[in-house]
Amino acid sequence: MLKSYIAFDLETTGLDPEQNEIIEIGALKVRDGKVEERFMEFIRPCQPVSKTITDLTGITNEMVADAEDSKTVIPAFLEFCGNDVLVGHNIIFDYSFMKNQAAILGYGFEKQGVDTLRIARRVHKDMRSKSLEALCSYYSIVNPAAHRAYHDALATAKLYQTLAHYYEEKEPQVFQPVVLNYKEKGREEMPATKKQVDFLMRLAVQKKAAVTWDPDKLTKSEASGLIESLLAGQGGK
Repeated sequence: MLKSYIAFDLETTGLDPEQNEIIEIGALKVRDGKVEERFMEFIRPCQPVSKTITDLTGITNEMVADAEDSKTVIPAFLEFCGNDVLVGHNIIFDYSFMKNQAAILGYGFEKQGVDTLRIARRVHKDMRSKSLEALCSYYSIVNPAAHRAYHDALATAKLYQTLAHYYEEKEPQVFQPVVLNYKEKGREEMPATKKQVDFLMRLAVQKKAAVTWDPDKLTKSEASGLIESLLAGQGGK
């Protein structure tokens, strides 16, 4: 079992990492099996939080109204993660959102991770539901605020430790960290997203940089490179 890792969870405005936004990040840094640091932040979204998301998470528009925006919170979270292995439940969902948001801001986010959902699918094949809620109930793990990022991250860490206690010796391979892969081959050549272009244009104005590129022809990777250059104070060149 990993003794040092980052357990994390996100709350988002929807299911599509290309179109929806992160509104809350919850994470805990585990060292030698104990929680050493915590990360709990709302992110102010560009679009209102829907009633559906409020009903699911309890997060209202009023709760995120005074939060920092993504360009402040995301870099802080990336720094918090450092080079640690990530642990999450259905981790590729949260990883895809974070990787996409990091790319929009010009940051890389290449990580290894352990997925407690993947472990549960291997060791609890007969369980009808392998949701975090169902597994916590099965193992009597108390989660006082399900669908809130930090509490779900903490519950995931407890679930990981419990599963490792019972099953790691029998199924060691499923407990090994694997490279997390969100972008399929060739995805870097897809057109830049509207969010990337909008952020890039705002940055150009703020940095008083000459716009020498065609926003309609930018790829995702090109936009990320330009954003990174502007953030580094290189004028996008």
